[in-house]
Amino acid sequence: MSQSKVPTIIFFIFCIISFSIDALAQREPVLKQIDVPHDYYFREMYLPQFTTGPSAVAWSPDGEEVVYSMSGTLWRQRVDETSATQLTSGGYDYQPDWSSDGSQIVFARYTGNAVELQLLELATGKTITLTNDGHVNVDPRFSPDGSQVAYVSTKDTGHFRIWIGTLTNGKLTSIPLSPERETKIPRYYYSQWDHQLSPCWSPDGQSLIFISNPDNIYGTGSIYKAEINNSEKLTLLVKEETAWRTKPDWSPDGQRIIYASYLGRQWHQLWISTTDQQGNAYPMTYGDFDNTNPRWSPDANRIAYISNKNGNTSLWIQNVLGGKTYELPIQQRVYHQPVATLTLSIVNEAGEQTPARVSIIGSDGRSYAPYDAWIHSDDAFDRSKQQYETHYFHSTGLSTIELPPGKAEVTIWHGLENKIHKQSINVSDKTTVARIKLHPLSFPSSWKTWVSGDVHVHMNYGGHYRNRPSQMIAQAEAEDLDLVFNTIVNKEQRIPDMEYFSVETDRASNTKVTLMHSQEHHTSYWGHMGLLGLKDYYLIPGYSTYPQTAIASAHPSNSIVADLAREQGAVVGYVHPFYEVPNPATEEIHNALPVDVALGKIDYYETVGFSYHKPSAEVWHRLLNCGFRVSAAGGTDAMANYASLRGPVGVDRTYVQTRGTATDSNQLVSDWLDGLKKGKTLATNSAILGFEINQSGPGSEIQVKDKKIKVNYKGFMRSVIPMDH
Repeated sequence: MSQSKVPTIIFFIFCIISFSIDALAQREPVLKQIDVPHDYYFREMYLPQFTTGPSAVAWSPDGEEVVYSMSGTLWRQRVDETSATQLTSGGYDYQPDWSSDGSQIVFARYTGNAVELQLLELATGKTITLTNDGHVNVDPRFSPDGSQVAYVSTKDTGHFRIWIGTLTNGKLTSIPLSPERETKIPRYYYSQWDHQLSPCWSPDGQSLIFISNPDNIYGTGSIYKAEINNSEKLTLLVKEETAWRTKPDWSPDGQRIIYASYLGRQWHQLWISTTDQQGNAYPMTYGDFDNTNPRWSPDANRIAYISNKNGNTSLWIQNVLGGKTYELPIQQRVYHQPVATLTLSIVNEAGEQTPARVSIIGSDGRSYAPYDAWIHSDDAFDRSKQQYETHYFHSTGLSTIELPPGKAEVTIWHGLENKIHKQSINVSDKTTVARIKLHPLSFPSSWKTWVSGDVHVHMNYGGHYRNRPSQMIAQAEAEDLDLVFNTIVNKEQRIPDMEYFSVETDRASNTKVTLMHSQEHHTSYWGHMGLLGLKDYYLIPGYSTYPQTAIASAHPSNSIVADLAREQGAVVGYVHPFYEVPNPATEEIHNALPVDVALGKIDYYETVGFSYHKPSAEVWHRLLNCGFRVSAAGGTDAMANYASLRGPVGVDRTYVQTRGTATDSNQLVSDWLDGLKKGKTLATNSAILGFEINQSGPGSEIQVKDKKIKVNYKGFMRSVIPMDH
């Protein structure tokens, strides 16, 4: 309670998602049988994902063709032609590997609740199920003679382990490569159980190379070699802190391996090393984008790989000698089944073309998107309502999609201020054009001065796509979001968006969306912080308390970091704070939030964000009840270049009441941050609330001079989803 003679009521406004805990429990993670921590990392960077561009590739034995996964199905294409032929349909198909005799392709099929290995017979087009155990089975690779398949499975333990399967008459009998091993060292982000990833056979079929992490504290591990008959004896080939995407491939002559690494850089590129001992690798490719999933051609003269150089994923080939590099063009698609064309035109009430988020389910129950769109998928869903997670793309307002004829289900979102549009469209055998008009919710005239922003976005964070400011702004515009704070942060030993840091708003900002590059300070010991509106420089190293490194010390504390940021005029907050309410009576608590708030160093708190909303809200209310003023904020922690994520930019957002007088983007950011500091905020992921007491809005003070005062209040609520409380 305040000790001043004039009591003061301080009130803030806060909106929390209105689903009950029971309702939230029905939303389950995709492939929940995986028992590995931090699923939003391995899910995006290791498990195969639905992308409209190619995502994995393998050569034919004669080196004249490739097979690759694209749009969740397998495609076959000659490397000297521009036409691709679809090979599979059914589930979502990924990670093909071609047998040495050219007759079969093994691949991984996502069925909605598992990933099972399949065998495609090219002569007949028949698909045979190799595993049907309900586990996650990925990374299949034929042995050189085609009699065995090495792959990674969660079978028995829920952990990623290599299994060796023997093929007999279309049946696969498998055993684990080696016993599971538990490390005694503390791991950062990773399980205490060693994992094994991305196996590849030696040309003689006697050994494997793969990724493993015995007694590694950081990263997915290093590249090891092991003999099939002596698999517990590991030979270290490349020691490195990798990040799920290494995918080593053994050269046909047995002397070299090629793999993806971000060593010394911000992005994954291709590197080559030796297979007989730990040697010094040399880089094969360069660029400020990701090159991954490399495969040697059978004659070892070319490398096929996946790149996000142009933003979306694409298939490239590079000559080993001389380095000539070219994208494999896909100008025509020969489909497995008949397709039709749907053109969507999305407009506002004035008839103007309007960007929006779109989900399309075809008559076959699969998701569809334009060839050039980035398709994203939710990382969790209600299995009682749908077989697969929701997939969606951001449309400019005009999109053309090829999909099977028949009834298609279309859902369109445009932020929290416009009604969600759902419609069944009967797609004809040829071309169907649908014009869809979006309708805004009604708001009082005073709402015009409220500006929406997401205080916690990562433009690039190790995902499938290569995001740039113009694309980031397009995503925000489709979500009807006014302001984006790209909180630049480290991902392992790199900081992917460091090149974009600026104290000014990004030059790609337009009249509808402003992009501001800021910082998230990483320390899992004290708690993560957002530093918005830095006016001089990015704080280095940007993290602390990383054990067994040169920055293992808990210094600097968050208090010191907050001081350094405020010296630059930044606004400081705690982000994605709590998954449960801390209990000092039963656990050691080193999160510095209460101390930093008491010292007056914290301006805002993500009451709605990438955490559990109710525990986060309870801690926030405890701070308010102690008399502290900490503004409520909403931040998605969106990894905006991911194919699989918990939601797009702006799912959790902050509305700030501004003066409404800004004449440029920099002034808008300044006014918005000033309103955030003063508590003139609404943090929400569903309803929009307006609320006043005695004509005073959020962030105001009402001084109580007498024992009793008359309190008048008014408000409104608008929501794009049904609300019950």
